Amino acid sequence: MRNVAQNAELALLLEVAGTPKPGNVDRRREYDDLRFEHFLAGAVGAQEGLRMAADGEPLGGSFQRAIEGMSEQRGGNTQFGAILLQLPLVAAAGDDDRELSPEGATAVVESTTVADAAGFYRAFEAVDVAVDDPPEDMSALDVRRGADAVSALEERGLTLADIMERSADRDGVAREWVEGFERTFAAAESIGSGDPDRPVTDRAADAFLELLAAEVDTFVVTKHGRATAERATERAQAALDGEVDPEELAEEFVAEGINPGTTADTVAAALFVALERGLEI
Repeated sequence: MRNVAQNAELALLLEVAGTPKPGNVDRRREYDDLRFEHFLAGAVGAQEGLRMAADGEPLGGSFQRAIEGMSEQRGGNTQFGAILLQLPLVAAAGDDDRELSPEGATAVVESTTVADAAGFYRAFEAVDVAVDDPPEDMSALDVRRGADAVSALEERGLTLADIMERSADRDGVAREWVEGFERTFAAAESIGSGDPDRPVTDRAADAFLELLAAEVDTFVVTKHGRATAERATERAQAALDGEVDPEELAEEFVAEGINPGTTADTVAAALFVALERGLEI
């Protein structure tokens, strides 16, 4: 029987294996500098940090360890957002006093500390993550400063939950933290209630398309601007409506470098929830 950390690792592996997920690396499509094997190695490398979170260790240190392990492959940043989204869920699932639910995960978020925020910032020193420039009043808290920003965190008494709240208006993963993981649990229900005769990776790809059609991907906004992100969402809806072949859309997005990474992060978290709720592989 798999344990909580193993389910989290398996979810990362299943997510990247799903296809077609337009714009994302999967078992059929890669970018020149980011390959399928990088994601496999990253998921395995993150395992120790996932185990730490499942065992009740502080979330910030668990995240830092997971990201450091994830980065030990040539692709660098593969599933940074997915791990950030998974960890409160993993902590809730591993805690006998909580349950894996929106309420349980929110309780984990609300219990985070300034030290957790510091661990989150230090994790940025292990990978290169695409992020927006912070507002002027938050320049001292730019995550790209890594450990150099920790003193500012401590001076302001900001927890990891506080940092996520300040980023929620422009980052989809942070928004999930703040809004109770609504999209994650809805996608988990979609995956878990799908046709049991269809491979889980196919059902995960379906969930990816549904999520992308419903909401612009904030990673695409960061990399390409809102207009491109909105067009990607419209094209995903067209694929759902049968007007566009998802396989052709996947090739189109890869050619244009449109990678809906936040959507993939949500699918990885949703797969973890579904596995914990009994999804059979």
